[in-house]
Order: sequence, then structure tokens, then C-alpha cells
Amino acid sequence: MSTLTAHFDVPIGPDSPRTCRKAVVGVLIVWGYADDAWAEDVAVVVSELVTNAVQHGSGSVVLGLEAYGNQVIVSVADGSSVLPRRRDPDSRGGRGLMLVEALTHRWHIEEHEGGKRVRAELRPYPDLDDPALRVGTVR
Repeated sequence: MSTLTAHFDVPIGPDSPRTCRKAVVGVLIVWGYADDAWAEDVAVVVSELVTNAVQHGSGSVVLGLEAYGNQVIVSVADGSSVLPRRRDPDSRGGRGLMLVEALTHRWHIEEHEGGKRVRAELRPYPDLDDPALRVGTVR
């Protein structure tokens, strides 16, 4: 099974989240992931991660996209060593990681020299690898 990859180096600025959302949705369509609702979920995750990078990073955002089998991995790297953290649900703002957690199969943070990378794994739904969705076979 081959892996499809795409990488974008996007200057940090107010348009970065929108630029990254459009790039990711465009690539997913070219790769054959045609479910609009799922692509919108991926766009929300990208937007939240890039927005965090814009708020806390400097220079540029490196956006990565990998697809293989029944999963897509989005990664967003920036030059800030400040790690994302969950906020209180009642606080003003800061709910992006709650959205990321709700929309992804799993996510994690990797520290690297000069910054960090947040990786989020999404599975197109319905997630055919999810045992809860397997109800048997028709004969």
C-alpha cells in the first residue's frame, strides 16, 4: 500500500488558517476522499491547529498531509516551544483542542529542535475499521 504525502510551508499571518484549509481540502479531493462532511471535519482540525501556530509561533507553519489505507494524518509544525494545552470549557476562547480531540481518531504533540509538531489522525467515516460498525455479513 502506498502513502500519499503533501507538504506546505505557509508564512504565518492572518490568512494562514484559510490558506491551509483550502490546500488540504483540495488535496483530499484530488486523492479521492470525496465525502464533503468528512473533508469539512479535516478542515476544522487544520484550522484549529494552524490558528494555534499563528498565535504562538513565528516565521512559518509547515503543514503536512499523509494518507494511506483508511487514515489521513495532518501535521502542523511551528517554531514555538510553547505546547498547546486544554483550557477550561468555561473560559473565553481556547477550545480548539477540544474540537481537535472530538474530530480525530487520535492526536499528539512531538517536540523537535526549534519548536513542535502536532499530529492528528483522522479516519474517513464511516470508519470501516471500527469493529462497532461491523454487524455481520449478508449471505
